[in-house]
Amino acid sequence: MKIILLAFLSLIASLGYSQSKTAYLEENRSDLNSPNFDFPQKDFNIIGFGAYHGSAKTETTEQALLESLTKDGTIKYYLPETDFSIAHFFNEYLRTGDSLLLKDLVYNYGARVPQEQSVETYKKWKELKKLNDGLEQKNRLGVVGIDLIVTYKYTAKHLLEIMDYEGSKKKSLQSIVHMVKLDTTDFSPNYNSYSKKILREFVEDYKGQPEVYENIITDQFVFDHIIENLEHTFQNFDDSSKRERIMYQNYLQLGSLYNFEENKQFLRFGFFHIEKQREGKNASFFTMLIENGVYARENVISVIGYLTKSRVLWDVIYDENGDYKTYTTEGGFGIGDYEKEYFLGIENLKKTKISDITLFRLNKESTPYNDGVPDLMEIVMQDNKSNGAQVKGKSTVEFLDYAILISNSKESIPIQEMK
Repeated sequence: MKIILLAFLSLIASLGYSQSKTAYLEENRSDLNSPNFDFPQKDFNIIGFGAYHGSAKTETTEQALLESLTKDGTIKYYLPETDFSIAHFFNEYLRTGDSLLLKDLVYNYGARVPQEQSVETYKKWKELKKLNDGLEQKNRLGVVGIDLIVTYKYTAKHLLEIMDYEGSKKKSLQSIVHMVKLDTTDFSPNYNSYSKKILREFVEDYKGQPEVYENIITDQFVFDHIIENLEHTFQNFDDSSKRERIMYQNYLQLGSLYNFEENKQFLRFGFFHIEKQREGKNASFFTMLIENGVYARENVISVIGYLTKSRVLWDVIYDENGDYKTYTTEGGFGIGDYEKEYFLGIENLKKTKISDITLFRLNKESTPYNDGVPDLMEIVMQDNKSNGAQVKGKSTVEFLDYAILISNSKESIPIQEMK
């Protein structure tokens, strides 16, 4: 009898607490569709937005956040989930509006996460150019890439931009020139591709006799940064934590070039990278910034998007010749709101949403999301192992500051479908 009574009292208490979370959410929500939407916080160093890949309204959501944070010049740099050289050429697109360049950039940018090789990603960059063109020159965004090299194509093109290669007879350098002109080479860094062989030989040649190259390098800082990142790709990356460390190291190096301490940044990555607390032993990029004292915890803002009643792009299908054929989608597994796979506490967001894209501020001093329960972080899994043990006893606001519920989103469409 006592056990039944205790269980009943526990249930009542949990329901009461759930209601207090619901009441809190009702008082701290915003409609991102509203023309008057204004992001609640402006005093930070870096803000990150992450969500499941492959859903159309994720890009719409990011666009709304960017519009709010650029209208008064709050952010200066945009850090998409890409490498230094692809970001360099995204800047070229923002200057020139070259649509053919943009389409190829989106295709290469999405090589690591194929769900990002989408028409929606392409359209987002189109809108970002319009947004940037409408800003005062001093407030226009610059694009910076801190990630591990995604493909070698734009890394090789970037190298040639900062070298006076036409007068050089160095075989290793001219091999890069030939490779870029050919433009049919496999540019993957993920195995021993032909392009990896060419770039490895170039790096070895440069390291062996740097004095031969010093007079043809026009930007030594950028050159050194590219070489260091090329060397990373010559290593084995079975340990995902290596990628986080490289992102962190790249960020620190580029911070001196772009003065990150004085210029705020908006970062768009998958949401693990912007978690502010460790899952078990795993430290994300944002966690490294905080743990190493680069920025105070309150100056690192994490915004995570959650899907409900939505679909995502899942697989892109190629035929036996490697030509694009079709694609598949998911609307249950893979969106984080499915009976066999869902985020703890997502029901509270669903109960209190005010639009199909609703922002909830979780980090107010009065927040109930500091209760030691990992709502919106623990993924409850029916058939697979969850992350419950890694986040047990940790509060939501240890990981994130804002949640966005994205409802009724269609899947993204592969860019290969774009005519």
